[in-house]
Amino acid sequence: MDLARTLDPQGPPLTSRGTVHQWWRDLTFVHWRVDPERVAPLMPPGVRPDVHDGSTWVGLIPFTLSEGGFGARGTAVPRLGTFLETNVRLYSVDDQGRHGVVFRSLEAAQVPIVLAANTSLGIPYKLAAMNRRPEVLPEDLTGTEVTYRTMRRTRARPSSTMRIEIGSPIAEPSDLEVFLTARFGAHTRAWGRTLWVPNTHGPWPLRRARLLSLDDELVAAAGLPGVVESSPESVLFSSGVHTVFGMPQLVR
Repeated sequence: MDLARTLDPQGPPLTSRGTVHQWWRDLTFVHWRVDPERVAPLMPPGVRPDVHDGSTWVGLIPFTLSEGGFGARGTAVPRLGTFLETNVRLYSVDDQGRHGVVFRSLEAAQVPIVLAANTSLGIPYKLAAMNRRPEVLPEDLTGTEVTYRTMRRTRARPSSTMRIEIGSPIAEPSDLEVFLTARFGAHTRAWGRTLWVPNTHGPWPLRRARLLSLDDELVAAAGLPGVVESSPESVLFSSGVHTVFGMPQLVR
């Protein structure tokens, strides 16, 4: 069965109260097709690769997280500020039919996020030095070139530099574009258990994008050498969405 056809760009309502809210802004989604058998060993117990058209996918996604905070039912209590992130992610589904992502790494330029996410949920945040040019994007995005840079602050120091050109808006996303972006939760392994961390948000406002250059070591450092040596099959841009997270749930 083509699992993409079961997905909806609109996130479902949370089954628990909202605990954290965030704005995800100015994202670039770069994706490569891979064999599901290659990434299956990288999934937590109880989770398998999610498949579209016979393949699963590896994503490299830089963006800005802003105005994050904590509050009942997702009310705004800003505490986290604004900072850059870059994640390497895989696509997952569990036996309860929850389609999500598995993060192989998340670069972030803020120490509290790195410590809290690693300790509480086993999400592999890494402290990094990051920047984006231009820092402020114009109102008319079409034709704008954006460069994202990151270098991890560890002994190995894997880095990534991505330059893209933003294209025109997408009126009706394809099945693949929905599959790659309509992911309302993450599977993770923490404290000897596999957890599902749900979130919800509205449909992504997607645009075409063109990859102008990429010099990346993050995907290989995440256990996927050779992937970025081929051209990506999907490059998208979004101005962003507001998202709210629910309480983690046990994957049985």
